[in-house]
Amino acid sequence: MSTPFPFTAVVGQDDLRLALLLNAVSPAVGGVLVRGEKGTAKSTAVRALSALLPEVDVVSGCRFSCDPDSPDPGCPDGPHEPGAFASRPARMVELPVGASEDRLVGALDIERALAEGVKAFEPGLLADAHRGILYVDEVNLLHDHLVDLLLDAAAMGASYVEREGVSVRHAARFLLVGTMNPEEGELRPQLLDRFGLTVEVAASREPDQRVEVVRRRLAYDDDPAGFAARWADEEAAVRARIVAARKLLPSVRLGDGALRQIAATCAAFEVDGMRADIVMARTATALAAWAGRTEVLAEDVRQAALLALPHRRRRNPFDAPGLDEDKLDETLEEFGGPDEGDGDGDDDPDPGPGGGPGGQPEPDDAPRGEGDAAARPEAGEGGEPQAGAGGAGEQSPARAAEPFRTKVLSVPGLGEGAAGRRSRARTEHGRTIGARRPRGALTKLHLAATVQAAAPHQRARGRSGPGLVVRRDDLRQAMREGREGNLVLFVVDASGSMAARQRMGAVKGAVLSLLLDAYQRRDKVGLVTFRGAAAEVALPPTSSVDAAAVRLESLPTGGRTPLAAGLLKAHEVLRVERLRDPARRALVVVVTDGRATGGPEPVALAGRAARLFAAEGTASVVVDCESGPVRLGLAGRLAGELGGTAVTLDELRAESIAGLVKDVQGSRPGSGRAA
Repeated sequence: MSTPFPFTAVVGQDDLRLALLLNAVSPAVGGVLVRGEKGTAKSTAVRALSALLPEVDVVSGCRFSCDPDSPDPGCPDGPHEPGAFASRPARMVELPVGASEDRLVGALDIERALAEGVKAFEPGLLADAHRGILYVDEVNLLHDHLVDLLLDAAAMGASYVEREGVSVRHAARFLLVGTMNPEEGELRPQLLDRFGLTVEVAASREPDQRVEVVRRRLAYDDDPAGFAARWADEEAAVRARIVAARKLLPSVRLGDGALRQIAATCAAFEVDGMRADIVMARTATALAAWAGRTEVLAEDVRQAALLALPHRRRRNPFDAPGLDEDKLDETLEEFGGPDEGDGDGDDDPDPGPGGGPGGQPEPDDAPRGEGDAAARPEAGEGGEPQAGAGGAGEQSPARAAEPFRTKVLSVPGLGEGAAGRRSRARTEHGRTIGARRPRGALTKLHLAATVQAAAPHQRARGRSGPGLVVRRDDLRQAMREGREGNLVLFVVDASGSMAARQRMGAVKGAVLSLLLDAYQRRDKVGLVTFRGAAAEVALPPTSSVDAAAVRLESLPTGGRTPLAAGLLKAHEVLRVERLRDPARRALVVVVTDGRATGGPEPVALAGRAARLFAAEGTASVVVDCESGPVRLGLAGRLAGELGGTAVTLDELRAESIAGLVKDVQGSRPGSGRAA
């Protein structure tokens, strides 16, 4: 879009705008991860920021945007002679979710490297983003190896490209901004830690503010240039303030008192490593510079903690980020130093143009975390249901038993799906298992196979001296084998035959354990339940494993056992998912005691439904929940019809890990805690 939406015209989202501006003032803060639901101006705010950044001077003709005052001595386009330079706006480069490794870091011309011995390097997006913004929308959907490369470059300020003994290095310093919708899956904790700050965004529930959002958006869509012109003065003021804060930043003093508060806060929230302390120090310093002060105050440390620690504190896999603000205030008060401000608001910084970022958030605007536990609705004493919770023939949800580490379940064969950790697959990264002719662009050269293909033809090609004449037909692509993530579809029996409270707690504990396993192995998950007269899709296939855990917690039980309906519903879910994502293989986990009592001829119908999965070769596992001294073996019979295997609850348990997830039901998003 030629005319971006003005940054100062974004309504609300003060934390988001403040985090972006702090990185504009001090890129050393380390970037921003923006978490929030769709339609909350995440992308709009990031794109608008690029227009506020000052212009940059670059060496003329340099593809890597070297600074003429201090050019990179190792620049592939160097060495640069002093003299010609040009000014251009700071770039915002977008990294698509489906980008390849070569598109990100750059690519070497393998043919010229082999045949001519030259380093013919084509820069990638990291080079384009140098001294600008690198924006990754839906960063949680990016392949892990790309995220690793991206964050390593952001941490080191340089990109290294290694291809079969040929090495290229270039500077890559940029403001990294990632956005994500948590409903579509989380980032690994070690990757979360590499983002300097994180903010949670949500649509306002205030009607007046929502009206203003719509009014401004419609005005912008009708006349982008005219709308931007009306906000030009505010944009210029913020741009000038960024420049002033950058100049002031080296003069800001971070006293020992503030450092003690930073260290005590990180220790109190049990963050791992020292990166959090460093990021908090840089963020507090940038906050002081943004406010026009030369000394860091307690309020800067507090705001820095709210931005830098939520995604770093120790938490369970299904917990949402957040801080207990009462605990934060107690820590800051306890370790307050003599050389800091009192933090009472008398020296609050300017709120910024248009009521924008710069001031500290009011308590009602701050991110919510563990401190909201008192507002959670609770079940009865000891987890028992409240009176009147269920209808006739229905019990209120039972609590899940303690999770445990499950035995490894995998899909047989060799897949080609999204990278993960469950089943064997052909992947871009992994151990080399062979070579083949390239199909399309060559990405991973198998050097030995290429030499073997070219060697027999050297005399015919007129080779008269040392070296090897290599042609395109000789090139061989390395075939690699790694692991893929699967679609794990849970089909859970919630009928009366499974509804004994103690047994359902054990069943939920088993499913929760499998969900934890799916979370760790980067799977997509779906949840189908059946009870009464029908089956329902409790959760369509998603990468948000915690959403499945929330559905599981509130799962009601009781009624008949329509096993066939549950299997047919699962079959339909898989059919639709194959159309959307044909490369991702499915693993169906049926959690049942094997009984079928719903509808006419329930056993025969269930058998026919199960044979549909067997005919299509869908991998399946039946978790046998039958208990008692007399067992009918119905789950084992169902597994035979499915063409899969059956495991009992005891056999599913690989190793006890009591305490891995503490009170998941009380702390998981959706149980009453504000996200």
